[in-house]
Amino acid sequence: MGSLASRGLKEKGEDAVPGGDETIYDRDMQWLAQSDVVVAEVTQPSFGVGYEIGQAMAMKKKTLCLFRPSSGRVLSSMVNRAKGKLGSSVFQVQDYEEEDVEGILENYFGELAKN
Repeated sequence: MGSLASRGLKEKGEDAVPGGDETIYDRDMQWLAQSDVVVAEVTQPSFGVGYEIGQAMAMKKKTLCLFRPSSGRVLSSMVNRAKGKLGSSVFQVQDYEEEDVEGILENYFGELAKN
């Protein structure tokens, strides 16, 4: 995604944004539409992230989901099953540890650049 992370994003969400939810939704959907690839952290279940992944799939965006097994959580059944249904050229799930993220992203985008 164009970069849905921002300096205004705190642990509990975004600071107050003029225009509120409507502004955030419109901005995030615009970023999603402009993106070529979506990278989503899916360890912590989130309706917002799930919605964005669903929209990305509807827009036929390549999507990489990152899941941290050491969290003790279980990967969402919807995300887990999507990786088999959609094909790895479109939808991938990678287990990771924090120190591995940079290498995973380099490999993922390196493979995309080759194709």
